[in-house]
Amino acid sequence: MSLTHDATLRELPTEHGVLRYHEAGDPGAPPLLLLHGSGPGVTGWRNFGANLPLFAEHFRCLVLEFPGFGVSDPTDQHPMVAALPAVGRFLDALGLEQVDVIGNSMGGVVSTRFALAQPDRIRRMVTVGGMGRAIFSPSPGEGLNLLMEFTEAPSRERLIEWLNSMVFDRALVTEQMIEERWAQATEPSTLAAARRMYSRAALEGMAKAASTSPEPPYWAMLHQVRARTLITWGRDDRVSPLDMALVPMRTIPDAELHVLPNCGHWAMIEQKSAWEAAVLAFLTRKD
Repeated sequence: MSLTHDATLRELPTEHGVLRYHEAGDPGAPPLLLLHGSGPGVTGWRNFGANLPLFAEHFRCLVLEFPGFGVSDPTDQHPMVAALPAVGRFLDALGLEQVDVIGNSMGGVVSTRFALAQPDRIRRMVTVGGMGRAIFSPSPGEGLNLLMEFTEAPSRERLIEWLNSMVFDRALVTEQMIEERWAQATEPSTLAAARRMYSRAALEGMAKAASTSPEPPYWAMLHQVRARTLITWGRDDRVSPLDMALVPMRTIPDAELHVLPNCGHWAMIEQKSAWEAAVLAFLTRKD
């Protein structure tokens, strides 16, 4: 099977709308769920499409497209709220009792929340930036502030500023990437979902809700994660700075931390070979 976008794309009808995903690899191989991050024009394919050829040699790869990002059906909920139950519906519909999971940024937070809520369903977990809590650096970070500015008043220039904050090497931000992201990010329902996440009012509302909630934040519950965990991070991440990794690295009982140099927020893209080697060794290790 050719690992192109169209050849791997699948649809899964659910009671809450159609979930779309990409599938690659032997259907009988161990399942590997890949969960994308957030931001203008993001998709699971854009996060992980280039990594599928390697992982599909070892796993049945399933790249889920979260509701509200322009690929799966829209959602009226906050996209982060909609993402967690979407993972459960997706695995249930495919009859998968347990998976390994890779989550980038928001996808790492969703993976972690799922591992806390349904611990028997995650064997091993890999996160790529984004998960944890800032200890020394300002919060929100530079990349999130640029994302908020774009979300509130979209322009091509603001999109380019945000994309440049995602990488160490700005040569990765090509005209094709800019045009593809601009087209999807400004689609009305996708932009509306982004504003529920990243407008100034949304971020201020989330901070206020967190300060008054009787429930502890997810990062305070990381000691309950049972899955063996690999935390991967770009040393030069300007969206979720490296010090965010300290809390999960210290509190998840069976966690390892792998830091990649000359690398921003997209470790799986910017340091593709090194990141893939570390992740594959972790997921296939026999101990």
